[in-house]
Amino acid sequence: VQLVESGGGLVQAGGSLRLSCVASGITLDRCAIGWFRQAPGQDREDVTTRVGVASLTSGGIANYADTVKGRFTISRDNAKNTVYLQMNSLKPEDTAVYYCHGIGTVYWGQGTQVTVSS
Repeated sequence: VQLVESGGGLVQAGGSLRLSCVASGITLDRCAIGWFRQAPGQDREDVTTRVGVASLTSGGIANYADTVKGRFTISRDNAKNTVYLQMNSLKPEDTAVYYCHGIGTVYWGQGTQVTVSS
C-alpha cells in the first residue's frame, strides 16, 4: 500500500492550495480516509502529534475540524483512486506538514509541506 501526497507549497495568507493523495494497493472508496497535519517543530516520525483536519467515509460523508470548517473541502475521485483537500482562505496557522491516512489502518503518506506567509 502506498499513499503519495502532492500539492503543497508556499502561499500568502488568503490564498488557496489543493492537495492530492494518490493511493495504490488500497481502494479509497472502500475505506475512510483523512487528512492530518503536523505543526512545525514536531517530530515527523511521531504520528501522535498529527492532528486530523478532514475525513471522508467510504459512504462519502465528510467531517472537518472546527479550525478549518468552511475553508477546507475534502473530496474523492474514485476513478483516479485519489483524495483531495481544497484549502481556501489559508492562514499562517495552517502552516504544517499535511498527511493523508487510511483511518483505522497503519498507512500514511510521506507528507507534503504547506507554508502560509503573513
